[in-house]
Amino acid sequence: MRDVPNQEPGAGQLLPLVATGLTFVSDDATRLIDALDLTLDAGKLTVIMGPNGAGKSLLLRLVHGLIEPTSGTIRYAGRPLDAAVRKRQALVFQRPVLLRRSVAANIDFVLGLEGARDPARRDALLTRVGLLDRAGQPARSLSGGEQQRLALARALATDPEMLLLDEPTASLDPASTLMIEHIARDAQENGLKVIFVTHDIAQGRRLADEVVFLDRGRVAEVTPATQFFATPQSRAGQAYLAGRLDY
Repeated sequence: MRDVPNQEPGAGQLLPLVATGLTFVSDDATRLIDALDLTLDAGKLTVIMGPNGAGKSLLLRLVHGLIEPTSGTIRYAGRPLDAAVRKRQALVFQRPVLLRRSVAANIDFVLGLEGARDPARRDALLTRVGLLDRAGQPARSLSGGEQQRLALARALATDPEMLLLDEPTASLDPASTLMIEHIARDAQENGLKVIFVTHDIAQGRRLADEVVFLDRGRVAEVTPATQFFATPQSRAGQAYLAGRLDY
């Protein structure tokens, strides 16, 4: 692990993620995350892949502070994961929970929490995810893909530095999937650090700048995407891409 400079987080400043010895043990004493070491810098769209049970979604929840690790640390630019740092992140789940309000009111609520409701900014966010024409519609009447795009717009309304996406297209049709991918890439190109969990190899090929491959709660490899999909370095990665479970 390389040294990370000690600096305070702030708006517009992208922070490296450093996990050291990260471990999470379940109530039945199963080590779901096992002494995991990982460093992720800004500027890349990172895709986390691995077989079912590898710890992908659990890792995102640990990174976002939704659950406490059994041991180990997560730091941003030398600073522990605290409330101020967590405010610089946004997490979008596989199945979004929307307020029983209009599409526009879902965004207004988040902007209000951030300090000021701004109709122009709200409309810009809805335009960014292709939902401006649905602004007055009840949010829960949207299709699955539209609900996920609204969840992304709400996440972006918090003005995060890091966007964590937990299999956001797992149950969506191809057209909706591509729209979500476009939003994720657009966010990365506009300065956000995007960490995208997927089990879809084709999606990983389309999106990833780098791949973090997890296996049994450990990092099997962190590899540039072009290299991973051509010649993965780990036995687990090779078996995964070949569709084998015999490693």
